Amino acid sequence: MEKLLGKGIYKHRFLYILLLPTVLYYLLFQYFPMYGILLAFKEFHIKAGILQSPWVGLANFGELVKQSDFWQAFNNTIIISLGRIVIEFPAAIILALLINEVMKEKLKKFYQTVYTFPHFISWVIISGIMLNFLGESGVLNQIISALGFEKHTFLTDPGLFRPIVFLSNMWKEVGWSAIIYLAAIAGINPELYEAAYVDGASRFQQLKAITWPSIRGTAAILLILAVGNAMNGGFEQIFNIYNPGVYKTGDIIDTYVYRSAFGDGLSFGVTTAVGLFKAVLNFALLYFANFIVKRLGGEGLV
Repeated sequence: MEKLLGKGIYKHRFLYILLLPTVLYYLLFQYFPMYGILLAFKEFHIKAGILQSPWVGLANFGELVKQSDFWQAFNNTIIISLGRIVIEFPAAIILALLINEVMKEKLKKFYQTVYTFPHFISWVIISGIMLNFLGESGVLNQIISALGFEKHTFLTDPGLFRPIVFLSNMWKEVGWSAIIYLAAIAGINPELYEAAYVDGASRFQQLKAITWPSIRGTAAILLILAVGNAMNGGFEQIFNIYNPGVYKTGDIIDTYVYRSAFGDGLSFGVTTAVGLFKAVLNFALLYFANFIVKRLGGEGLV
């Protein structure tokens, strides 16, 4: 058996070599650092290191639940993540369906390029663009001032921060997310549309009876993954555009951990406890979403 296994590996050695960088990546950056979870149950001492630091049990979690800022960040994470699922997730599906309805192939490719391009712009650059457009001295406020109205600080308004988060993320990512659905649509047998056309089905009826059922499984899997990733909230985006004025509605768990670890002086044990709490909750949400989708007759992950 071992000889057969060895022969099989040698026979497909080039495929294993191609796979090796990915395996090393996950080992070094995903699995090996997991031993750091021990910090959630220890009082970390730099000289002693992680393994030799004293155990404190659940004391770090007890300290965590006393932090009012944590519960504010937790609530914001839930609200923002729910908004992403309700507002942003369907947008990619709608865009894919609309692009698919474009009859001219060159025009369809043009739209795909235009909507996909923002994905490759970093949030650092986008935050600068937003500051120049929505800042106190930005283009929008200059127009408002020229029209005789009072300027408004859009980026420091807690009530506007979440809508800005949703709209800016949709502008950046909706085209990239739509690629998966467009790929699924491309795999549909054209004869189905031809048969429906002969039977007198309109474009909307074809979409309802052929296109949507064909991509529903893909949408279900992506929805499960989106729910399982809900507690992440979108650190890179929010970190680059938020400020102390919008902490009340914009501070999420990841930005709270960052500020706590490098600014507020919370121990590494408490901040690690936050990360572990978030990871466990993400797993629970992933399992729950997969269970619900399968119960409703959809295609789950497992």
